[in-house]
Amino acid sequence: MYDTIIIGTGPAGFTAGIYAARREMKTLIIGKEMGGQLIWASEIENYPGFKSISSFDLINKMNEQVRALGVEIKSDEVKKIENKDNKFILHTNRDIYEARAVILAMGLSPRRLAIPGEEKLTGKGVSYCANCDGPFYKDKTAAVVGGGNSALDAAEILSKIAKKVYLIHRRDEFRGFEALVGEVKARKNIELVLNSEPREVIGENKLEKIKVFNNKTKEEKDLEIDGLFVEIGRIANTDLVADLAKRNERGEIIVDEKCMTSCPGMFAAGDVTPVEFKQITIACGQGAIAALAAYQYLRLKQGESGEVVDRSYMKK
Repeated sequence: MYDTIIIGTGPAGFTAGIYAARREMKTLIIGKEMGGQLIWASEIENYPGFKSISSFDLINKMNEQVRALGVEIKSDEVKKIENKDNKFILHTNRDIYEARAVILAMGLSPRRLAIPGEEKLTGKGVSYCANCDGPFYKDKTAAVVGGGNSALDAAEILSKIAKKVYLIHRRDEFRGFEALVGEVKARKNIELVLNSEPREVIGENKLEKIKVFNNKTKEEKDLEIDGLFVEIGRIANTDLVADLAKRNERGEIIVDEKCMTSCPGMFAAGDVTPVEFKQITIACGQGAIAALAAYQYLRLKQGESGEVVDRSYMKK
């Protein structure tokens, strides 16, 4: 029996693990992909304390810190969660675990193009985060794929960094906010490539060009680019808790200000929640809130004071 089990080995999950351990909660973290969405980035320049750090190094530092605090980490996938007899029962591919509280920090999965060369060149020119990797394309040529607000926002961000930005969309109209569409169209270094979709990502050790197919003219052409940003949405894989916690139309788990879901004892943190800005630091903040709230919840269940005060800094 664990005090809390955290599902997800990304920034939200690791931070929740740190704060749970500091409350001396018996904690287990389960995740099938170490680092979560961090693995889709290459260098990170917007995480406090580091002018620049590779995603690999940041993941390792988080992992080492959590393990040093005595938190168990299992590489596995939770397939089913039951809520009964005042506890949660988690079924994974390999084992069954029990916990008094659960923190959901599974993050989101970027929707991929699923075209030749994409997987091979991910992290070598292909990215799923303009905020993370955009600065690496200063005075270079980049392309953004998508037609919603995230794609428009990525194109706008990149237009201030790259010398040239192609915005590729399979339709002739965008689904984003009109004001954002107008702003993108006004940028002189953004070229709209409409009614088109990428068919292949080409390059040996780094991205060199992409093949783009026009679904109206049926013509195919090559675009020589340094970076490709895929912004066609992200997937919330939350069917695991469909019968336990309320979700929105995008499958994100709805939480209150303490990151508690509609299911008492179940919390959620990071990109898997409806938080507007999907950023590492925000995921970390929610992870901390979820762990402290879980501790408070368990204390109140035991009839103790729910006050959460961190005095660990006073220890010599």
